This record gives sequence, structure tokens and C-alpha cells, in this order.
Amino acid sequence: MNILGKRYYFFALSTILIVSGLALLLIKGFPLSIDFTGGTLLEVQFEKGKSLDADSILPIYEGAEIADAQVTTTETGSIIIRSSFLTNEARDTVLKGMQEKSGSEITVIRFDSVGPSIGKQVTQRAAIAIAVASILVVLFIVWSFRKVENAFRYGVCAILAMLHDIAIIFSITGIGVYFFEWQIDSLFLTALLTVIGFSMQDTIVVFDRIRENSNIHRRLEFEKLVNHSIVQTLQRSINTQLMTVEFLLLSLALFGGVTLQEFAIILLVGLLSGTYSSIFVAAPILVLWEKREWRTWFGRKAEA
Repeated sequence: MNILGKRYYFFALSTILIVSGLALLLIKGFPLSIDFTGGTLLEVQFEKGKSLDADSILPIYEGAEIADAQVTTTETGSIIIRSSFLTNEARDTVLKGMQEKSGSEITVIRFDSVGPSIGKQVTQRAAIAIAVASILVVLFIVWSFRKVENAFRYGVCAILAMLHDIAIIFSITGIGVYFFEWQIDSLFLTALLTVIGFSMQDTIVVFDRIRENSNIHRRLEFEKLVNHSIVQTLQRSINTQLMTVEFLLLSLALFGGVTLQEFAIILLVGLLSGTYSSIFVAAPILVLWEKREWRTWFGRKAEA
């Protein structure tokens, strides 16, 4: 099974997926939820046949001196209103107004409020957490492979595979934002950190097999050595991924409800990308670097 012989097809596939998703994200914008910006999310359920539309709800919010409300309807028929910070008194005023206008009993499904200062702290700490986690796992790889020739390359390739997975996450988020009006919330951060850790773990498994085989097959050409190592870990990676994680996340995405659906889909795609990148991105880049193939990309002949 010559996996590395098709490495440029894998690079092209990743590029297409990443560029298309990020383009949608740039077109639609980067919608941060109240977890990061501060504000209020109110989700309510009306009696059947007595729901209000956005044109009826917005004047109620304006009467409570809230001028930036955004109204969306879920698949279950509930109404989600996002706005600037809403006090308990203002919430009661809004609920009373909607009840009088609709003539319906209203069930509050969710009421989340985050102050602007807390939202700013969450954003800063999220960036710090991602940066620290990335640096630590890379240092661990470099230290673990310190006895291997060109150990630094393994660390760099692991970084590139991790960046690939982060880009895939933002790409699938861009698709969700464009077509399904997703928002970036704290669960997105949880999924992102989980994928970073998983990506590094899977990459280390592949690299560790390369290290073991380099001691056993000393005369084997490097590309064949890496390809042999990938084939040895391929079944383990796929079986472990499918049996322990992906089936569970797929069930959660299909039946877990609106609140967890976005998180489950992002984690599902991110973990798949983590397995994919360790086999079809990190190891091929290692071979590309060893052979210095960039010297032939623009028509120059490779050295003998």
C-alpha cells in the first residue's frame, strides 16, 4: 500500500477543504457568542399556533430599551433571542410583553447572561490556553525524539499537522456559520482544545513507529520506511477512532439536541481530521522535508 506516493493528492484535498470553508467564514463573518462578547441569550417556547415572529418581538425588546436583539427560530419551534446584557427585571418585562402580544403561555427553555467584562476575560484566557497547550505538546515531542536524527523536524511536522486540524475546525465552522447560523461559543473552545490534544497523540503514535522502524530497518530508504510505519499503524488508528469516539459523537450529533449538535459535529470532524493529518499530512511532510522536494516544484532538477 503506497500511501506516500499519493501525498500530493492528500495535500490538495486538505487545501480545498480548508480554503472553501475559510472563504465561507470570511464572507459571513466571525460570529462570537455571548460567552465571548457578553450579552444575553433567551430561548422561549410558545403554545402551538401562537408563536411570534421577529417583527413582533423586536418592538417588545425596544420597549425594554434593548435595541440590538436578534431573533432566530429553531427546528423544534422555539424562539432564540440574542441581545445585549438583559437584567432579570428587563427579562420579566420582555416575557410579559410577549405573553400579552401572543396570548400564549410562555416556557423559558434557556436564559444565559454574561457581562461584557467576563466575556473579555474568557476570550483572553481562551487564546492563552490554546497557545500554551500548543507549545507544551510540541516541546514534549522534540524532547521525546531527541535521540532521533533531525528530531526538530518531527516537532515542526507535528505543529503543521496541528495547524491543519485547527484550520479544518474553522473550515467546518465556516460552513456551519454560512448555512446554519452557528456561533462561536465556549463549547467551540472545548472542542478545539480536545482536537489539538488528540491530533498530537495520534501524530506521536505514527512518529514513534517511524522511530522504532528506523532502528530495525537501518538500510531501508526513508520514504519506504515511513510508508511501512504508516501501514502498521493504519488499522489501529482507524479502529480505535471509529469504535471509541466517532460512533458516539455521531449519535450525539444526530440525537443530542440543538444545544450539543454544533459541539458534537465540530468534535466529530476535528477528531477525524486528527487521525487523517497524522497519517496523510504529518508523515508525508516529514518525507517531503527529508527529500527536499520543494527544489523540484518549479521545474528545477533534483540533485542525484
